[in-house]
Amino acid sequence: MNKNLPRLYAVGAIRVSTEKQGRDGDSPDAQKEQIDRYGDSRNMPIRKYFAFLESGSKVKQPMQEAIDYCKDPKNQIKYFIIKSIDRFTRGGSRIYEDLKEQLDACGVTLVDVYGVISAEKVNTLDHLGFTYKWSEYSPSKKTEILEAERAKDELRDIMSRMIGAEIRYTQVGYWMRQPPFGFMSEKVETRHGKRTILMPHPDEAPLIRKMYELKALGTMSDRQIVNKMNELGFRTRKTYVRDTSDRSKIIGTKGGNLLEMTKINRYLENPIYAGVVKEKWTSDKPVNAAFDGLVSFELYNQANRGRVALHESADGDIEYEKVRPDEKAKKGVHNDEFAYRRFIACPTCHNPLLGSASRGKMGKYYPAYHCSNHGHYYRIPKQEFETTIAEFVKSISVSTEKLDALTDAVMTVWEKKHESVKEDAKAIQKRIDSLVQQKYAIVDKIKIVSSVTAIEMLEADLVKTDEEIAKLEVSKKTASRDAEAVDIHKIVAYIKYFMEHLHELLIDLCNPSLKAQYFSVLFDKVPTYEEIKAGTQKESVLPGVNELFSALNVQSSLLVIPRRIELRLPG
Repeated sequence: MNKNLPRLYAVGAIRVSTEKQGRDGDSPDAQKEQIDRYGDSRNMPIRKYFAFLESGSKVKQPMQEAIDYCKDPKNQIKYFIIKSIDRFTRGGSRIYEDLKEQLDACGVTLVDVYGVISAEKVNTLDHLGFTYKWSEYSPSKKTEILEAERAKDELRDIMSRMIGAEIRYTQVGYWMRQPPFGFMSEKVETRHGKRTILMPHPDEAPLIRKMYELKALGTMSDRQIVNKMNELGFRTRKTYVRDTSDRSKIIGTKGGNLLEMTKINRYLENPIYAGVVKEKWTSDKPVNAAFDGLVSFELYNQANRGRVALHESADGDIEYEKVRPDEKAKKGVHNDEFAYRRFIACPTCHNPLLGSASRGKMGKYYPAYHCSNHGHYYRIPKQEFETTIAEFVKSISVSTEKLDALTDAVMTVWEKKHESVKEDAKAIQKRIDSLVQQKYAIVDKIKIVSSVTAIEMLEADLVKTDEEIAKLEVSKKTASRDAEAVDIHKIVAYIKYFMEHLHELLIDLCNPSLKAQYFSVLFDKVPTYEEIKAGTQKESVLPGVNELFSALNVQSSLLVIPRRIELRLPG
């Protein structure tokens, strides 16, 4: 240190935009070392350092905190040392001048390690012995302004290159953001160089798959699915909360929450889980991801029926279809008076038929099924309509071959469900083991904590953990007991009986709405009344109404056919 120079206090200001820059690039330690050397050589002891982990392009400039410190006369600050102007701000010349003027107003001189900013002042009237505000200027001001603008331009160039590349890689199927729940990021070698893709998270991915499977099954409400997922250990990811004024400081954590009813559809409708990237950088168009999803298109569509669907065209393009509100099932369709409404279509326009009773001149009502407001008239009296359906049902038979295939399918599905119950039990046990470890950790903390308040809080956490363990134990036992209580052979016997006596389900059943729903299961798409009346059906892919039929792997035949028509399964 040069002791011949006057001793003046200074502050050192350090800024990096990101944690990665702080680790690998212009690190805070490197900046501090340069500022220390500069201050020592000019007899400027650093009274305080300010380090900021924030972008210098924001409206609220991070350096404002350090400038406010300099404004306090008690701190006796004379110099504000920075490494370079781009570390001071990237907001351009206007913001740079505003910050510097604040320092000038309190008698603090801004200096940089690179020597761009000069502390020298030139008075154009000095030879006359006068000084005015306009006659004094800094000879380095133009250079400083140019450097401030260059820093802003450099930011734009950097961001354009970086974001532009990320957008391009997103549009070809790579992932450039934080991995969503169920995935983890991994860099792999590709034909585009080393790029980031998503891989299944070992703990989270099974939970996402389970959520889709439960929804696709259609036997549980959203509330039941949410409860089941939380029981299996679903918890949102924990993230750090940073100080808004100093991003390097961690002030807490957030996350670790249970799945909520309002969030379940956000997971189910996200196409990334089916291996499709659809976001702002793809202009909201679906793009086939460069990695595999967690679920198939088929499972995705089953879980989102009535809301969204994904399809792959013949040329490999992905189509994302969002069901319009007017295409969704209307409330009140299960009307016992007109049970077959929306299950049979109009032969002219192929829209589902409705049902109502019109009033005649004498006040008598005439119930009928009819088409509605589609530019043509079509109306069938209710008695005639339901008699036709009954005659059609009586003509249906199930061949022994198909019945055996169906029972085999039932066994296959039951085995899958049984295996699923075992997997659920393992997941619950894993969650129990985790809570037990958490319980022991709380007990250890209680032993070393002396604060009464802290002990009370830990004891409350311990009670809560014990309660959760007890609930999970009950759930595990109940699931195991329910699985053991299922007599699959009795179920198969019931299926055989009803398939051999379809009229008991489709005609003799007392509940009209259930009869209509069972009737609709026979078809891949809504049949027209004329097709029912004719007693024939076109060959089509079996309806995807449940796992039993899909397990048959039938490609072009109905499970049941009228006796007058003989259709053969391929192969």
